[in-house]
Amino acid sequence: MIGPLTSDQFFAEAQRLIPGGVNSPVRAFRGVGGRPFFVARAEGARLFDVDGRSYIDYVMSWGPLILGHAPKRVRDALQAVLDRGWSYGAPTPGEVELAREIARAYPSIELVRLTSSGTEAAMAALRVARGFTRRERIVKFEGCYHGHGDSLLVKAGSGGATFGVPDSLGVPADLARLTVTLPFNDLDGARSVLDALGREIAAVIVEPVVGNMGVVPPRPGFLAGLRELTARHGALLIFDEVITGFRLGYGGAQALYGIAPDLTVLGKIIGGGLPVGAYGGRREIMAQVSPLGGIYQAGTLSGNPLAVAAGLETLAALREPGVYETLEARAAAVENGLLEAARAARVPVTLNRVGSMLTCFFTEGPVVDWASAKAADTRRYAAFFHGMLEGGVYLAPSQYEAAFLSLAHGDDDLAATAAAARASFRTL
Repeated sequence: MIGPLTSDQFFAEAQRLIPGGVNSPVRAFRGVGGRPFFVARAEGARLFDVDGRSYIDYVMSWGPLILGHAPKRVRDALQAVLDRGWSYGAPTPGEVELAREIARAYPSIELVRLTSSGTEAAMAALRVARGFTRRERIVKFEGCYHGHGDSLLVKAGSGGATFGVPDSLGVPADLARLTVTLPFNDLDGARSVLDALGREIAAVIVEPVVGNMGVVPPRPGFLAGLRELTARHGALLIFDEVITGFRLGYGGAQALYGIAPDLTVLGKIIGGGLPVGAYGGRREIMAQVSPLGGIYQAGTLSGNPLAVAAGLETLAALREPGVYETLEARAAAVENGLLEAARAARVPVTLNRVGSMLTCFFTEGPVVDWASAKAADTRRYAAFFHGMLEGGVYLAPSQYEAAFLSLAHGDDDLAATAAAARASFRTL
């Protein structure tokens, strides 16, 4: 009798059937070497693979599982939906309730449209910005990831504030030229671009706290400067809060920093780990979206009852007293454990943390943009990653990603993480 397949066997078969053996590139472990493990199940703060090992999880499905894996209250909410049917192609009360809760948490959002992914929501937000302003160019920042839409898979051209060039095969060069790419935290660069091209810029889109080159916070005044510049030139300011939304506080990064964008993109936590996205903003802008206006966007599974139910239950948990203080304390404990282990082993690191998201960069200097993030020693990170994995701790399989805490991470998990870090750093 043939026994259960191992991760190695699953990966071999996956590579025969799926590009690279994975359905999202970072899962292939190309950034750290080796091969991925295949998950059998998850509970609380832990993943369990098909080989019988368990790991304290700091990927948390790349951020949405702020309550941990498979919390009972979310499972119960999902079961209630399953008992009623899980896709109707028609409006449901839950969609209205989720829209109401998002608007309560985000005063900048007066109207909101649900989608099936953050990528879809970001693409729609750009279309809305272009349709509302009747302009075509956008500004984005290196290292910020807003999904795989063609307008956003663009890297900087040669020189300081030049038009973008495709960052992926299949992206038309003519479309990429409508995107201007600047270094994150470069307010002077943004000012130069908007002063020169302000009448052509539809929107500036930014992760208010970057999570996709590793965690990189905004410098003081950067977000406020973008707010002032876009308002002055009639461009829209779009905050991509797919990662930071409801993670850095109940009102996300815009509440933390006191900045109201024109449009906001959400995802991840608002679906409690199920596929979801949303975009919203001022009424006069969102009223241009079909069926009210001429900007078209639609989706068969938008507002899916399962995602809505999981999101509503997750947000209800996050409204309970002391939740964000607990996340802050646990994330600070992980940060301190990593820094103490690095100092003891005399390994130079820079640790960036905002709330319950953090990245340990293997570099001595501050990490404030993509150029300084790229200076990190990825080979040393790969060795550290595998040391932590051997110690039962799963971090992101790339130097350029964030670690996420959840309410399911307990004191024992934090102590085990610190112990694994001490052992891993000693081998570097």
